[in-house]
Amino acid sequence: MGESDPVSEPLARVILVAGPSGSGKSSLAARTGLPVLVLDDFYKDGDDPALPLLPGGSAVDWDAPGSWNADAAVAAIAALCAEGVAETPVYDLSASAATGRARLDLQGAPVFVAEGIFAAEIVGRCRELGLVADALCLRGRPATTARRRFVRDLREGRKSVLFLMRRGWHLMRAERAIVARHIQLGCHPCGHTEAGQRISGAVAGARVPVEA
Repeated sequence: MGESDPVSEPLARVILVAGPSGSGKSSLAARTGLPVLVLDDFYKDGDDPALPLLPGGSAVDWDAPGSWNADAAVAAIAALCAEGVAETPVYDLSASAATGRARLDLQGAPVFVAEGIFAAEIVGRCRELGLVADALCLRGRPATTARRRFVRDLREGRKSVLFLMRRGWHLMRAERAIVARHIQLGCHPCGHTEAGQRISGAVAGARVPVEA
């Protein structure tokens, strides 16, 4: 099956969860109890010559969609929907590199979550393949998002403190525009409570093909 071919009777469908960095995508996904595909694991390695640069060309722009391998992410989602299993990269954000591979097994779940800051970028492609149960964009107060993001990134040692401060300031100012773009790309904007309700509804309404 090619990526461009619709899945005729998928074993599962995906709930894409987008939103600004720090909006709580990972925590929401964990609370659902569903299998989770971490889309941030599909970042390109730091030595990839195709990586986009910040103005001035001094550093990689890790918040630009071009820093992410959308084709590989869609292929993994298509495999999970069609076969229930997929091999995925394991990415170390502090090293800016994939450090291994992992196997995600849905274990029969009819719905799974795929979350990441670039999830909205592939909503259209996944819908064309008939794979989407829902597409959400988490939104909240920019100051709250910025605080949550900085605490998380500092705790996990993702980048230098100076880098995190500069990135945090930029993202806080850009948050409303980021959410607007995700909406334009096909995501429904909502807070955590509504997102949880929509995910529960998608699970309740899931239809699994019955084997003869």
